[in-house]
Amino acid sequence: MSNQSTKEIQEILENILAKIAPEADLANLAENENLRERLGIDSFDFLNFMIAINEALGVEIPEADYGKLLSLKDLIGYIKSNRS
Repeated sequence: MSNQSTKEIQEILENILAKIAPEADLANLAENENLRERLGIDSFDFLNFMIAINEALGVEIPEADYGKLLSLKDLIGYIKSNRS
């Protein structure tokens, strides 16, 4: 699992987002865009997103780090840095 490319991680994140925000247009989502603002994700959905990331990628994200993870780029960098 730790050898996943940025593209593979992004695809996993987009698949999770598609389940959380099915009406979202992920094809036009820029990597630096604020996910919560752009996709209208509330705090409950964001928490579910963080849980799903942990389940899919094995990366536990402490609540203290949620504020740093605003975009796909932020998330991918965090995941790549914090994988065991």
